[in-house]
Amino acid sequence: MTQLLPPTVCLDSEAVRRVREEKKLTQLYVSKVVGVTTDTISRWENNRYPTIKRENALRLADALEVEIEAILEAGGETEVSAGPQTALSSLFRRRFRWLLALSGLAILGLAVFFWQSRQAQVPLVSLEAERWLPPFAAPGSVVPVRLQLEPDTGLKGFILREHFPLGWQLIEASPPPASLDNERGTARWIIKPGENPGFVSYLVRVSPQASVGQAVSLVGEVVVGPDGHSNPVLVRGATQIDIAPYHWADLNGDRRVDDGEMLLASDSFALMTGVHLDWDLLEKIWDSGSYQWDAATGNFVPVKYVLPAGQESLPAASGR
Repeated sequence: MTQLLPPTVCLDSEAVRRVREEKKLTQLYVSKVVGVTTDTISRWENNRYPTIKRENALRLADALEVEIEAILEAGGETEVSAGPQTALSSLFRRRFRWLLALSGLAILGLAVFFWQSRQAQVPLVSLEAERWLPPFAAPGSVVPVRLQLEPDTGLKGFILREHFPLGWQLIEASPPPASLDNERGTARWIIKPGENPGFVSYLVRVSPQASVGQAVSLVGEVVVGPDGHSNPVLVRGATQIDIAPYHWADLNGDRRVDDGEMLLASDSFALMTGVHLDWDLLEKIWDSGSYQWDAATGNFVPVKYVLPAGQESLPAASGR
């Protein structure tokens, strides 16, 4: 299907809004996955843009977790190539539908009023979810991700969703995800009532094709359902990681893992029980004093640190 799409396609704005609301996704969450502003998402849902770029449509489908056909106008994948007359008539048809929709605003406003009244009766349930990420990740390397969960004691279960960059692969997690789609870069955990793991930890392998110097993002959301009502909560904390030839424990990117960084790494090992980080390699890097990234093999290689002439000890650790 992707190969058949022209450079620009026609969105079914009503389908985009319907799918997002059915999946309890916020415009903020979708905008972060697609890489656009929330205003752009709103314009797409209100049919303010007749067509959008193919790449944005594909990212939008990934964010909404549906096939691309589900959010395109019928025949929308070929409208642009069919000629200006067809595209113009499609624009008039959609503008006409938009005008018809305005006539129902009074009814919609009334429905919203009753919905908000019902919302006010639902007890608020708080949930704090915060992500820890290392600052750097080398192409093809394995990096740890940790999420701390502090749910309200009255919580009746929730679902945690994490989205990592396309081409990355989740290889291990504790607890294991209930649903994993490495092709789309999505993992889901179902936390049942009464369960509280405290932490959700996982390891992801960075795409070998990731470009050094690029900054990528991980985003996530928690769906809480008290009494059948869902309140999506965006995962807080770190969201961005830089693609660079540095080990995940090297927090300042100086190709060394000093004592302070080693202590922080040991904390991560202690907290991330159930996943298998390479502690032996980290100890060798720490003991050697330095390391190099072998791009050909995709491995970190310990290297003996040689003191510059006239220097009698290792330089002081520089925190990040």
